[in-house]
Amino acid sequence: MYDNRILRYFKGHKDRVVSLYLCVNACQEVLHLRGRPAVAYAQQGLVFAIAMEGGAVKLFDSRCYDKVNDIKFRNDGKSMLLTTSNKNIYVLDAYHGEKKCGFSLEASQGTSIEATFTPDGKYVLSGSGDGSLHAWNIENPSEVARWENNIGVVSCLKWAPCRAMFVAASTVLTFWIPNDGEAPAPADPPTDQQPPQ
Repeated sequence: MYDNRILRYFKGHKDRVVSLYLCVNACQEVLHLRGRPAVAYAQQGLVFAIAMEGGAVKLFDSRCYDKVNDIKFRNDGKSMLLTTSNKNIYVLDAYHGEKKCGFSLEASQGTSIEATFTPDGKYVLSGSGDGSLHAWNIENPSEVARWENNIGVVSCLKWAPCRAMFVAASTVLTFWIPNDGEAPAPADPPTDQQPPQ
């Protein structure tokens, strides 16, 4: 660096840099955290630690860090749902981090797939790369339902907070009402609202 040359310029970061750490393998991450965290990589570059405000220290496996697309907690807070970029879904114990069960999906090109717990926390619902919807029992890990849809790859799923209904979104929005032992019927959208553009 004796010639004052820039080796690499990172675009996009606009706030004040509060911590830097050099890693032995060619990894780079921009983390958006509150407060003034401290970050350190293990010598092998496989694990990094972040000391957060409030005194918490969290350890992360750098080989898996960028693979998690989505994370959710079950309503009771006892389980977490991880959806990964390699199209796997994992249910973990939220207190100990132990894997309870896992499910695999069909791959989809360029679309992130979202999974969600049912309101009772007993099932996981997800879209798949082939355009189908899947439901799995997490207490006795098995697929309990599979439904075909005509909206393409479902990238977003949300449950209605006070109804036995979920919404699936791709290029269009569909409302589903699950029935006992049957494929859920798409719900009729309200007639006073226009479909999203």
